[in-house]
Amino acid sequence: MKLVHIYIEHAARALNRCFVYNGDGFDLQRGVRVRVLFAHRKVIGFVDHIEEGDPQQYPYQILPVLEVIDESPLISEELFALAKEMEHRCVAPLIRCLQCMLPNQLRPQSGYQKIRMEAYVKAIKKDSSTLTKRQKEVYDELCQQDFKRSVFYAEFKSVGKKLIALGYAQVYEKEMIRQLTTFQQKEPLPLLPMQQHALEMIMHHQKVLLHGVTGSGKTEVFLQCAKQMIAQGKQVLILVPEISLTPQMIQRVSSRFERVAIYHSHLNEQEKYEQYQLVKQGNVDIVVGTRSAVFMPFQNLGLIVMDEEHDNSYKQDRLPRYHCRDIALFRANYHQAKLVLASATPSLESYARALKHHYVLVEMLDRINHTMPTIQLIEMRQALRKQESYLLSDALKEAMQERLERHEQVILLLNRRGYAPVLRCLQCGYVHQCPHCDCAMSYHKEDGVMKCHICGYEMPQPNICPSCGQKIWRYLGIGTQKLEEYVSECFPQAKILRMDADTTSRKHAHEVLLERFGKQQADILIGTQMIAKGLDFENVTLVGIINGDAMLNRNDYRSCELTYHLLQQASGRSGRGSKKGEVYIQCYDSSHYAIEAVVRNDYLHFFVNEMKYRHLGGYPPYRYLCSLLLHGTNENLLEQEGNELKMILQEICGNVKILGPVSLGKQKNEYRIRILLKSKNEDDMIIVAKNALSYSMQKRFKSTLDIDVNPYMME
Repeated sequence: MKLVHIYIEHAARALNRCFVYNGDGFDLQRGVRVRVLFAHRKVIGFVDHIEEGDPQQYPYQILPVLEVIDESPLISEELFALAKEMEHRCVAPLIRCLQCMLPNQLRPQSGYQKIRMEAYVKAIKKDSSTLTKRQKEVYDELCQQDFKRSVFYAEFKSVGKKLIALGYAQVYEKEMIRQLTTFQQKEPLPLLPMQQHALEMIMHHQKVLLHGVTGSGKTEVFLQCAKQMIAQGKQVLILVPEISLTPQMIQRVSSRFERVAIYHSHLNEQEKYEQYQLVKQGNVDIVVGTRSAVFMPFQNLGLIVMDEEHDNSYKQDRLPRYHCRDIALFRANYHQAKLVLASATPSLESYARALKHHYVLVEMLDRINHTMPTIQLIEMRQALRKQESYLLSDALKEAMQERLERHEQVILLLNRRGYAPVLRCLQCGYVHQCPHCDCAMSYHKEDGVMKCHICGYEMPQPNICPSCGQKIWRYLGIGTQKLEEYVSECFPQAKILRMDADTTSRKHAHEVLLERFGKQQADILIGTQMIAKGLDFENVTLVGIINGDAMLNRNDYRSCELTYHLLQQASGRSGRGSKKGEVYIQCYDSSHYAIEAVVRNDYLHFFVNEMKYRHLGGYPPYRYLCSLLLHGTNENLLEQEGNELKMILQEICGNVKILGPVSLGKQKNEYRIRILLKSKNEDDMIIVAKNALSYSMQKRFKSTLDIDVNPYMME
């Protein structure tokens, strides 16, 4: 009997193994999807391997495969190997690792969406001597190429329909594949000596950390590297962390290369499928995309560029909790491809690895225009003592007025959306909390609602305080809506755009807003961190950063690094053209080393100080971390299971340090506690995490255990 070993679609950890089915009568290959019966239900799974064997060796009845869905494998040997690595490193079910590699239409799931088809017309070869002259002309043309049915009918009208009726043409369907977007092609720009040096270093080494200040011309280096790789018959992947960066990168890449695919979360499912198929069929040379594009089915990958490599968007926060950099490293090693990690503010882990020669460090420490923006610090304590606005200081308002008079553009960064983070009763001090999470609800004035930014719960703005019945509310803190309202009052003549999660929820909203600002149809762009990095507008000569030190107050070991990244990247949006740029940072703690490093444009100053803190605290890159997060609806039972789990782990921990359990805030109606593992050896730590998972399953814990190896952020 042909025994087929299959991973079924259910991602339950208890089912993280192959199930055996009878594949007799089918031509099966590893990596195709099949339909089978499992627990009396039809489900879809992936074929892992096939062997000839005796069904009597299994203590259960071997059921037959019902259907083979694919003609050829969806998962290559490379991606199977990658899934196995992810299963181990991320402590995740293998089927979940396989599912995350595919667009929804191809994922092994019972409710998968149908692939859209298009109708085409093709010629049927036969004697055409009986056709009229016009019919013969149309038939001969159809013999040269197939036509879309709609185009065929529009162009040849009744003659075309007659050919189909006579049996000289036939209608058939094939998968809809969208045509690639085309831009007017541009020639490469001449390289400065530092760019030429960076290009040569990348072409001569496999793994490079490219540390280039904002505006140093890193993108041009990527494009010329890509050109050389494509000339060698290789494929190129350019990764960007966020959707807001994609439009500009797409435009730059598409203006230099013709066969380009695009892959990001704002494409619909059909569009993702079409782009995936273009890559699988070898019809593109270069892919531009966000995190999930790292799994595209390349056959001959020559270069991976990970732009803004420091960004936390590269870390997946759902199972499997992978970091895009680890996947890129695996694929670069497999294909013997070049990997370029690029950033103006490299992550501490990457820079430390470069100093230890795991990567080749290449630095571009000067701008193309040889002029860095001037940075001014505004001490808000002093400004408030002078009765200035807590939203915009007088100095920033004056600088904005100057830019508006000179018809230059301004970017204002405030990393908090909504109108006000807190709505408080002035009479009794009551604050509206989310009923499902332990956090205050933010007020969104435009919609007249209160929103929870964790679970998304919404409720109308209350008229009276539910605690004391009074109607006196105070709006505490500021969000981008409130800042936009205040800027409109201060500068009524200015045209203002706002870019945050509320204004960019619609498809293509990012492109529309950035295109309008790029065409100078607005004077001021207000936004959250999505406008802080990667954007390039020559007419922006002033960047104002509101509450620049707010993230320093977060209870997270990366708070200083995140603050430095945000401020340095946002500062880099100013003065990128021929005009001198300025940056105003409003803050309350100007003496912090992260802010000092931004003012001095000195990455090493920040790196040295932050590494001292990380060493003292035993944080990455000196130690590996693993978060064991237990969550459930029964608080007492959760605490009991957390303590029980810690006691078991202490018996087997070896050199792995165990911290906690610590109670965290409630989210989405669930209580949460965390146990933290720390170790110098990542493999030892993963073994302990796997033992924790096995114990929780063996004891049938009522709470759910989520494992995050090397978590990027911990509140």
